[in-house]
Amino acid sequence: MLQKIWFSLSYYLNPTWDTGISPPELLSFIETHLPGKALDIGCGTGTNVITLAKSGWQVTGIDFAPRAIRIAEKKAHQNKVKARFLQDEVDHLDSISGSFDLILDIGCFHSLRQEERVKYIKNIDRLLSPDGTYLLYVFFKDQPKERGPGVTEDDIIRLSKTLQLYRRTDGTERGLRSSAWLNFNQSI
Repeated sequence: MLQKIWFSLSYYLNPTWDTGISPPELLSFIETHLPGKALDIGCGTGTNVITLAKSGWQVTGIDFAPRAIRIAEKKAHQNKVKARFLQDEVDHLDSISGSFDLILDIGCFHSLRQEERVKYIKNIDRLLSPDGTYLLYVFFKDQPKERGPGVTEDDIIRLSKTLQLYRRTDGTERGLRSSAWLNFNQSI
């Protein structure tokens, strides 16, 4: 609960994670895939939703922070792109139906509690089209019991029991901690 309040209040300032720049991994994905339907989970102020929409994608952005959604809608209007923004909890996603060719999550999954992750993964499995890609960015915890956001290798293994991991690119989060870009699709 405190974490959600902190995230929500951060949008009244300049949150460090809201760089206003789409990452090269997303830009590379856009260059190599035809536009379709995309869902940005934890979209924040809509930077990646706008990038996708400008590239011809039909995009829905979802975030639980009301101020982030309002800023995202304003930015989309200013950029003259059509996008749908919804305020919802990512472990519920009750307002989302259909299937998506791309589900993008840059930093949301690793902020969820373990019980929220179970529901979240079920929703990803439900919403990802059979030929779709789930593009996930996470950073890792040094220790499994460490407080705060981050995943462990066990979390990736649990996710891989539902979705098929077909590409992993390891790196570091601002040179401080281990991170990875993970590409998943539906299990065969």
